[in-house]
Amino acid sequence: MTGMEAEQPALDGLAPRRRRRASAGHTPAAHDPIARVVLDIQATHLGRTFDYLIDEKDSGAARPGVLVRVRFGGRRVNGVIWERAAASDTPRSALRYLERVLGGDVLVPASMRRDITLIADAYGGTRANILRLAVPPRVAKVEKEQRLVAGFARGGEAAVAASAAGGFAGRAASPAVDAHVPGTVAARIDARYDRLAAQYDAGVRDLHDALHARAFRSFVFDPLPGVGRAVSALAWMAAESLAAGHTAVVVLPGMRETRDVLDAMGELGFAPFGPGRSGTGGWTGDVAVLSAGMPPMDRYRAYLAIATGQVRCAIGPRAAMYAPVDGPGLFAIMDDAAYQQADGMMPYAHARGVLRLRAQAHGGVFVALANARSPLSQMEVAGLPGVAPRAASTAVSGPSTPVRPLPSVLKDASPWVRWLNREELARLADPSIGARVPHVAVGNIRQALQSGPVLFSIPADGVAETLSCANPKCLRQARCRRCTGPLQRVHGNPVPRCRWCGAAASNWTCPHCHGERLRVVRVGAAGTADELRGLFRNVPVLLSSPSQPGGVIGEIDHRPLIVIATPGAEPRVRAPGTPGVVPAGDAREVAVPRYVSYAAVAILDAWTSLYTPGLDARVDALSTWMRVVSMCASRERGGQALLLGETDPAIAQSLMLWDPTLLASRELEERLETGMPPAVSVACVWGRRDAVDHALHAVGVLGGDLAVCPMPGTGGVASELPGVLGPVPIPQPRTVDARELEVTADRVRAVIRVPHAMREELAARLRRAVARHVAARETGELRFQLDRKDLI
Repeated sequence: MTGMEAEQPALDGLAPRRRRRASAGHTPAAHDPIARVVLDIQATHLGRTFDYLIDEKDSGAARPGVLVRVRFGGRRVNGVIWERAAASDTPRSALRYLERVLGGDVLVPASMRRDITLIADAYGGTRANILRLAVPPRVAKVEKEQRLVAGFARGGEAAVAASAAGGFAGRAASPAVDAHVPGTVAARIDARYDRLAAQYDAGVRDLHDALHARAFRSFVFDPLPGVGRAVSALAWMAAESLAAGHTAVVVLPGMRETRDVLDAMGELGFAPFGPGRSGTGGWTGDVAVLSAGMPPMDRYRAYLAIATGQVRCAIGPRAAMYAPVDGPGLFAIMDDAAYQQADGMMPYAHARGVLRLRAQAHGGVFVALANARSPLSQMEVAGLPGVAPRAASTAVSGPSTPVRPLPSVLKDASPWVRWLNREELARLADPSIGARVPHVAVGNIRQALQSGPVLFSIPADGVAETLSCANPKCLRQARCRRCTGPLQRVHGNPVPRCRWCGAAASNWTCPHCHGERLRVVRVGAAGTADELRGLFRNVPVLLSSPSQPGGVIGEIDHRPLIVIATPGAEPRVRAPGTPGVVPAGDAREVAVPRYVSYAAVAILDAWTSLYTPGLDARVDALSTWMRVVSMCASRERGGQALLLGETDPAIAQSLMLWDPTLLASRELEERLETGMPPAVSVACVWGRRDAVDHALHAVGVLGGDLAVCPMPGTGGVASELPGVLGPVPIPQPRTVDARELEVTADRVRAVIRVPHAMREELAARLRRAVARHVAARETGELRFQLDRKDLI
């Protein structure tokens, strides 16, 4: 059959399979015909770029940072063009062409591509891992809207669209402040800075100068107590950065704090990103909110506005840390120790580390703001004894400058905090020692109810279980003698074991009272409302908790009222007046507060902080209590906060003096002695037992060069600690179906610790171990996480 090709026979109704011809109907681009694409594939061993050919007709649209669709492994997948090249190491005959360029808008600018690479390397992930979290799903309708608005703007309505949100919205960035900031907005920013400069030490002036410079600086900001003071300081930082012609990214614990910062920036004259009033259908504004919980269209619209430079300020929860901003600017985080700040997907990047890394790469300013200073922030400010600052630095941490309130201002702004423990009640001769709400507290709260609502903060609803010393005069949490981890009792085994290192605690004795008996502590708060109704008759009682039928109460009126709330569910107290901005006769306007303070705050069951498991248990307790107490009126206005029950003296002293450095310093000293983060860098590895064991050997912590972790000691004398803790078993899920799954059986967890200088090397070794495990298609789970908040 000359001139004809043989065909594979096929059954009726089935078309014969045709051979793929890579070059049929395609012409390679004349300039840089190779596109190196990062594919949306999460397998660790495929975490590199793949080369594809670019057709000449797609050459103009196929720019780096653009979303494309390609063929890979017999299926269509999306990807991002990372760069273009003139040649490829892959033979031309083996290369495929890009199937389609999606949209044509640059979703991942060059600076963002660099940041994603740095983040992936710092946390041991791949660029695809970060891209799926950073770039929201594409919505073609939003891109069409953007092009339509751009067409209207070219037709002569650009000025209308730029001024639709008023004031600052739509103006171009410029290093000169007065060139693009209206006088009223600039006056408000200056007035806010003057107020902060009179309340804080010289660190706030250094922060002001850094926000106008183009060099990397890092700060740890301790805000004043009071309703709205922390968000007001964050809003000023973002406004100052925008006024200097820079960008701003602010990451907050939740949407409630996001709305507060948005309102605070509105008071300074910065409009939120939203629908314009020009009739073109476009969206304008100065501040965009990025959140994973937003509707897909709104999130993609806000992301696209930031990526194209239309908006230069992004705020929101954890998802905002990946805002595609360019150039120097502010990268700030509130409550860096909160559990919400860590991603829940591989590579489990932490917002604090991501923002600091990006600030350093952009030549910007990093700010960690929190009521309770984290041990990591304390280490950045004070350093480690016997360790040079450079040796204690990593890609996600380093030296920082503190910003602290002036003592005189702090004394007037904070409420009077009283710790009513057994010793204090005995000194006051209170006959109700041992009661949940002692007689002295009842009298103070009755007096406070005459001027406004009173907040009772209780532990989370539900039951928690842990082990403590059974001596009634001690009752301290039982901890491991080897690594100071909390002890737990595994079902079927009478000998308690450590939840960190798995060591058996046989013949345990309390190091404080030398007691030998343990007891199980159960914590609950079901009868709090009934108890308080009996103590304070004829006073309305509200309960705000996610587990209650009424749910979380957002706002209450300013009137005599008892509010019982779990952490994070505290209602706001509405101000008696109308919220908003009231002109004061000149450019500097006075903002009427939207919310006011509680007349008094009481923290119940403080003793539960002694039994909470977790590495950051004390820091979390202080953070919760300081946030609650900051909602109380100042001592000038008669505000009083009551801490009821026994707790760690370091927590109580930090709260009473409103000095978080007391607890942070003690935490850092103890973690340096026990070899816990942030004194060292740690990684948590978990999965099937054989896979974890193989990974520990491959990394070098079992019989390798990382088997020992050197630790600096007091007086310059170094010590050595084991490089790995565990592995310890992971309990199977309690559901019946999950017990029957083979993948849930024989799972363990181990903790690896190395000096800070080896953190990047540890991340690279763990990534290689997981990549080998996945590529070999070995059975069982294998995962890891660096800088994990809780090692349990």
